[in-house]
Amino acid sequence: QVQLVESGGGSVQAGGSLSLSCAASGPTNWRKCMAWFRQAPGKEREGVARISPTYGNKYYADSVKGRFTISQDNAKNTVYLQMNSLKPEDTAMYYCAAGIWVDVTCEAKFWGQGTQVTVSS
Repeated sequence: QVQLVESGGGSVQAGGSLSLSCAASGPTNWRKCMAWFRQAPGKEREGVARISPTYGNKYYADSVKGRFTISQDNAKNTVYLQMNSLKPEDTAMYYCAAGIWVDVTCEAKFWGQGTQVTVSS
């Protein structure tokens, strides 16, 4: 069983920055990919960014390219999401996920509890 513990998030004004962290534990065979998803009220959950802990490959949603950066510290089993130039439309509950690759998509098998990000205009 993979466990994911998120931290960070909060409230910020538009143009500001926030950083999220996700500490992972458990079997590495279920942590072939690590990803951040988000879900805004009334909307479907969407993938934001994903990374291969082994190879470092990174992928981003078009809506966050150039503003968000996913990174990892394998020694700490932690994945980060640095969010810059935040917009009100980035407001959502952000979830860390661990899973397996299906082509270049991260199929999430385990989820964190979520952390709220609120961006005010």
